[in-house]
Amino acid sequence: MRVVAGQLRGRRLIAPPGRGTRPTSDRVREALFSILGPLGGARVLDLFAGSGALGIESLSRGARHATFVDRDARAIAAIGRNLAALELDTAVVDRRDALAFLSQATGPWDLVFLDPPYDDAPRWGQTLSRALPAVLSSEARIVTESDTRSPLVLDLPLEVDRAYGDTRIAVHRGA
Repeated sequence: MRVVAGQLRGRRLIAPPGRGTRPTSDRVREALFSILGPLGGARVLDLFAGSGALGIESLSRGARHATFVDRDARAIAAIGRNLAALELDTAVVDRRDALAFLSQATGPWDLVFLDPPYDDAPRWGQTLSRALPAVLSSEARIVTESDTRSPLVLDLPLEVDRAYGDTRIAVHRGA
């Protein structure tokens, strides 16, 4: 796995050990960031961050800050190692459950990535739809990644819905 574009293009990233994390493929990240366009100055929240690849890709492409949230200690360790190896100091890493984080977060964020474990994705839709608006900027976009057979569906305005093999990417506007 590598950073696809921007100032860190080609740099390698590590993923947490085990099967609990399923990093977004280079191909899907490249397509997603083509959809998103320029990120200059964006504040990014990477929930269910795993390896941190989506937030790191955002920083590489000009985002000004990223917050990485995951409840798994192995994921947090991998994110920390990736940030250190890339010498990225414009990030915060928080080991916490997504809802616990959102209940205390202040934001606002311009771009939010939601990539929960595929098996759990459908159960997160309503809860995240209620929790997210309080932490979003006025022009925020929310990106969900899930399995096409059991998608994460948000009750927020949908802009883009694409499938890349078994992976579904949806881009929403924050209400």
